[in-house]
Amino acid sequence: MSFFKKLFSSDKKETLDKGLEKTKTTFFSKLSKAVAGKSKVDDDVLDNLEEILVASDVGVNTTLKIIERIEKRVAEDKYLGTDELNQILRDEIGALLSETNTGEATEFEVPKDKKPYVLMVVGVNGVGKTTTIGKLAYQFKKAGHKVVLGAADTFRAAAIDQLQVWADRVDVTIVRQNMGSDPASVAFDTLQSAVAQNADVVIIDTAGRLHNKINLMNELSKVKRVMQKVIADAPHDVLLVLDGSTGQNAFEQAKQFTAATEVTSLAVTKLDGTAKGGVVIGISDQFQIPVKYIGVGEGIEDLQVFNKYEFVDSFFK
Repeated sequence: MSFFKKLFSSDKKETLDKGLEKTKTTFFSKLSKAVAGKSKVDDDVLDNLEEILVASDVGVNTTLKIIERIEKRVAEDKYLGTDELNQILRDEIGALLSETNTGEATEFEVPKDKKPYVLMVVGVNGVGKTTTIGKLAYQFKKAGHKVVLGAADTFRAAAIDQLQVWADRVDVTIVRQNMGSDPASVAFDTLQSAVAQNADVVIIDTAGRLHNKINLMNELSKVKRVMQKVIADAPHDVLLVLDGSTGQNAFEQAKQFTAATEVTSLAVTKLDGTAKGGVVIGISDQFQIPVKYIGVGEGIEDLQVFNKYEFVDSFFK
């Protein structure tokens, strides 16, 4: 069966296509220059392709895997024309992503056996963390779930206020305390409130400071421990938000946060404003942590569930 299948509605697919436009345009303009005047895939073409993939922030290790796969195809087929390169790349990147059992979802889903489903969101300031929480709250509410937000990033008044704006906009409950309050205390209150309200989803915002990993680690561990006094297996998901437009810096942040706490899923934002969309492929492959959501625009509907079939299809459309 083909890797590719049509899963998204036409509106969602159109948004995804548009969101990846800059990455796609840059990638393919470089690719067409790399194969100009060449009739077959040879060492020069592969060297150029390697440079293009690295420049698209696919990452060195993932790039080498893709090149190896193409070299194998060249060796097996003896002759591969450059006009086939686009299709081969599409197949091999698709196959690489399909090695992880992730990126299969098409809707914003909540595990049926977790009520409330507790999502703790981590990430440095400026990556679109609070916006992602607001858009998630919107999508979960739209799906018919009762949502409660917890403003546990108490180190910045702006973070609490920004989350309040989203709570008002989406019309969901928010639990907040004053700036400087204990983040674990806010998380505890949020979970108690969610249980009392029979809520379906709880989303906890956390502080995004990376300058002292030990402090961050201790703080996140404490937040988790205190939440478990209310719900024994909380949090059910630790979502790391990364800014896709920062390319290799997103890799570095993923490395730092996965060292500081157990990250179980990723959201990659701001893909619409960058030519570095290849970072999704690299991060998905290198960290073996599922990319669950991608941001492909500023609108409230422009946070999408990451579906690898639709992503690769849009990238190579």
